[in-house]
Amino acid sequence: MTTTAPHGSWTSPVTVDQLTSASVGLAEVLVDGEDLYWLEAHPEQAGRCSVWRAPLAGGEAVEVTPPTANVRSRVHEYGGGAYGVRDGVLVYSEMADGRLYRVDEPGTARALTPAGDLRFGDVRVHPARGLVLAVREDHRGPGEAVGTVVAVALEPADDEAALEPGTVLVDGADFYSTPELADDDRLAWVSWDHPAMPWDATTLAVGTLTGDGPAGWRVTDVRRVAGGPAVSAVQPRWTPGGTLVFVDDRSGWWNLYAWSAEDGTDRPLHATEAEFCEPGWVLGMNPYVVVDDGWLVCALNRSGLQSVALLSTATGELTRLTADGTEATELAVGGGRLAAVLRHPDRPAALAVTSLPAAGGTASWDDRRRSSSLELPAAAVARAEPVSWASELGEVHGFYYPPTSAEFAAPEGSLPPLITLSHGGPTSFSSPAFSLSCQFWTSRGYAVLDVNYGGSTGYGRAYRERLVGRWGLVDVADCAAGAQAMGDQGRADPARLVVKGGSAGGYTTLRALTATRVFAAGISQYGIGSLEALALDTHKFESRYLDGLVGPYPEARDVYVERSPMTHVDSLAAPILLLQGTEDKVVPPAQAEEMADAARRKGLPVALIMFEGEGHGFRRAENIRRSLEAQQYFLGRLFGFTPADDVQPVEIENLD
Repeated sequence: MTTTAPHGSWTSPVTVDQLTSASVGLAEVLVDGEDLYWLEAHPEQAGRCSVWRAPLAGGEAVEVTPPTANVRSRVHEYGGGAYGVRDGVLVYSEMADGRLYRVDEPGTARALTPAGDLRFGDVRVHPARGLVLAVREDHRGPGEAVGTVVAVALEPADDEAALEPGTVLVDGADFYSTPELADDDRLAWVSWDHPAMPWDATTLAVGTLTGDGPAGWRVTDVRRVAGGPAVSAVQPRWTPGGTLVFVDDRSGWWNLYAWSAEDGTDRPLHATEAEFCEPGWVLGMNPYVVVDDGWLVCALNRSGLQSVALLSTATGELTRLTADGTEATELAVGGGRLAAVLRHPDRPAALAVTSLPAAGGTASWDDRRRSSSLELPAAAVARAEPVSWASELGEVHGFYYPPTSAEFAAPEGSLPPLITLSHGGPTSFSSPAFSLSCQFWTSRGYAVLDVNYGGSTGYGRAYRERLVGRWGLVDVADCAAGAQAMGDQGRADPARLVVKGGSAGGYTTLRALTATRVFAAGISQYGIGSLEALALDTHKFESRYLDGLVGPYPEARDVYVERSPMTHVDSLAAPILLLQGTEDKVVPPAQAEEMADAARRKGLPVALIMFEGEGHGFRRAENIRRSLEAQQYFLGRLFGFTPADDVQPVEIENLD
């Protein structure tokens, strides 16, 4: 038996606590000998990250890093590759001071680098050479930070004053990633320069690491392997036999290639219209791993649907290792086993391990650590439905989630309110894997449309480049057309269409509310209101990103002004909820306040909540909780229903 109740008012098994304190983030999985390592992030500890270890064959997990450690990197601001481990020696980047620390025994750490304005990421530990390889970002001088590839002595000096900041091995480019050292001391790395982003144009190079000790380390015989002005060559890895494998999008798709130093040529390993990696927003990603000279395990994205497969480097044959709809990130291999964070279509993500099957076999996965203990019956899970609709530039893609409950049904003939999600980036991708935040809404009676607008990854380079010069146009049109399509198809109430996003997705949200009349309400989380302000005051990694998305600044200043929501605040015509951190350096709080003032002047319902101490994105569990409760209350008041949850009221101005 089911209870009949209006959409949005259903009692849900997905609580706010399950999205915060009851969930953990799982990332950066590594295998060292017989041990499995991973990074855990805990919202109830203000997002603190720590490294954990457990036997690869199964057994008790222990926290390896000190209880006060926060294992994060801030290289390129987004970080990644915050730790490395080999032969039992673990080195990590500490968020509080940016230094590298060495761990030999769980709970203790020794500093390897001095205090100062240095950041390290993409950490690789090489005990046999007595060094740590890393991408270093040097903020000690005036102007932009300086990126390099460095070697840091693995044995710390006894005297803190004698600690060295690392020996520079490779320099001269604006950005670096992925320093990969082969057994024969050949070093591969990726670099790129302004105004390109790593998904636009990179250079993959190889050299030889020579010398003993910090004073003698250097890289010689450097040669370019791949990449170019309109090619993204990324993620190099060495096979035991010395072949260099990498991902390259010269074909229009990020495919895998193998390069031989003997003749300097490369060959595709499996040419197909699919992506074998994601855009390089963070360092330390492992979209594929080398098993041996004959096999790779890779994650691939084909038309938005992801899978994991075993790839023969000799024949190019792919053998599926996950069930349909199950994807994996953070791949790691060792001891005949494969570890990954698996994301399923119907349950929360989990760190899982499987024995590597022979070609043609199947994999049986054993969950070792779950991101959430929540278990929903099948009837209560909203599963992603791939949807598409037309645009001037071609087909647009997204995933639709229907309102779903095992206990509730809406009154006959009623249609659900639709929350249209505009993801961040904007060069990013919305996955169809199970998401607690999505289930939070669908289990309460909302429909959700997650839009992979033109500019998103997962559909090839041409689709990604739809946004070149058109940010604020293509993304907005695609989100608006998608919401309208769901209304036209009877999947949503056309009078209750909501647009929601954070950061770059918040920009699309604000643009949609000021440039279209499609949406009945909007929710902006630290949304970008001024493109000019963003161009003038942002970090190095993204300081020229807008050259491609909008145009060179200041030459294209008129375009920046025209496409800024702040320029068109008087065109705002829908109620809006603004959620903003007081310490946000990317989007100054004044932008949210000005947008709220515009709504007040027009007599539109508006609510503005400022979160003290939060930056660009909310990390504290209590603030995430307050944000979700505010969204429920806001939409309930607008659409005339009472949320089943006991939520704290929000002051909504201009709403009787």
